[in-house]
Amino acid sequence: MHCGARAVERSALASVPTPESTTSWQPIPHLKLVEQVEKALVSSNLTVVNQAHSLSPDGSRYFGLVHVANGRENADYAWVMGVRNSHDKSFPAGIVAGTQVFVCDNLAFGGEVKFARKHTRFILRDLPMIAERAVSRLVDKWHTQGKRIAAYKEHKVADRDAHDLIVRALDIGVIGSRAVLPVLGQWREPAHEVFAPRTAWSLFNGFTEAMKGDNLQVLSKRTEALHGLFDGYVGLVHRFGGLTTAGVN
Repeated sequence: MHCGARAVERSALASVPTPESTTSWQPIPHLKLVEQVEKALVSSNLTVVNQAHSLSPDGSRYFGLVHVANGRENADYAWVMGVRNSHDKSFPAGIVAGTQVFVCDNLAFGGEVKFARKHTRFILRDLPMIAERAVSRLVDKWHTQGKRIAAYKEHKVADRDAHDLIVRALDIGVIGSRAVLPVLGQWREPAHEVFAPRTAWSLFNGFTEAMKGDNLQVLSKRTEALHGLFDGYVGLVHRFGGLTTAGVN
């Protein structure tokens, strides 16, 4: 929780009033967005295992986290989806692909899909189609995440390279100066034995361990940037091309 946001039950979303629409703007009720995303997940043969929801003090901003299963669970991490929405025009509705590591609950995100369009007047009418397309694109992002993690696990990292990546992460704003020593500490003495091998995966989890406590919006941006840094380091950019996500129109 951040900036006074509070955890709420899913049922509480129904009681949040939705502002009146204008000729150029149509806000999406928080619950309607969640319901439509859930339907799109079911259409893609995905199962919602667990979910958590939060609201800003006035209810105008919503953030949710959904644990998703695809019938082929990975041994060490799960698929998660971040969902966001606003009634104050602070940001568009959107979803983002992420992973959660079982042993430490570390979260990382890579690839946001915004429910973006130039005119939102008919967005409620078109929401089912928009949600279906967005989830379809998100599944591709999850599969890319799987390739990323496999590549990170295979790539050995020397201490000199680890130190360089930590400094570069500081330079681009992925971490602040206070996080440098915690990340370095996780690299030198991992909190979990599974991260003991000196690989890009263990270093990446050293970063996400130090990032615990960041709010979802900040965490999403930082871990996406961190993926960009690591993708370049292990050579994924050359193998898969750009790993960015555009909005869904």
